[in-house]
Amino acid sequence: MIKNILFDLDGTLLPMDMDVFTTGYFKLLVAKLAPLDIDGKEFIGHIWAGIKRMVLNDGTRPNMDAFWEYMQEMYLERTPELRRRCEEFYANEFDGAKQFCGYNDKVPVLLDDIKKAGYRVILATNPIFPNVATVKRTSWAGLSVNDFEGYTTYENSYSCKPNPAYFTEVADRFGLDPAECLMVGNDAEEDLAARKTGMQVFLITDCLVNKKDVDISDILHGSFDDLRELLKL
Repeated sequence: MIKNILFDLDGTLLPMDMDVFTTGYFKLLVAKLAPLDIDGKEFIGHIWAGIKRMVLNDGTRPNMDAFWEYMQEMYLERTPELRRRCEEFYANEFDGAKQFCGYNDKVPVLLDDIKKAGYRVILATNPIFPNVATVKRTSWAGLSVNDFEGYTTYENSYSCKPNPAYFTEVADRFGLDPAECLMVGNDAEEDLAARKTGMQVFLITDCLVNKKDVDISDILHGSFDDLRELLKL
């Protein structure tokens, strides 16, 4: 009996080719940091390493702290200015990354119908972005974070996908029974990890990510229309 629906954002509610988005977004970020004379390619490598630190977060501190602890190790005394410029970037120049995303006009209508049907709805986007970036990406999908009961960011989360602990953390935070949850995502690794907690998973195939060629034939999957049919909306 599904009572709660957890939605991924990037590639799910917000259509995108992840490689195109990441390349374009990083290019904008590197341009913002040009005055610091930081090697762009090296910095991007450190971003991925910082994300790995968040993936390996043991739950003792927010993902934000895990990320910036790593950056502190790499950039030492330059870290405060680097962090200030990154925060300024997300507040301003990050808006330019909208051009690397698509838009699905069925999404706002579907979400409204799901809420009217009585489901609790959580925005379970991978918490590797700061709050301001999550608010903006959600708006690009034609939604507001206020459309959800809650949402995850790197400030308020202590784990991230594909660690099953992330889904347990979300369930605990909102008082959800995993057996009554449906995780709707597009990543056959990150979102399928929810199954390890007892949640069901529905993979939106519009922008499916399946880098390891996981067999999804026995997994609920399809379009937003198929999801609507599943939920009998």
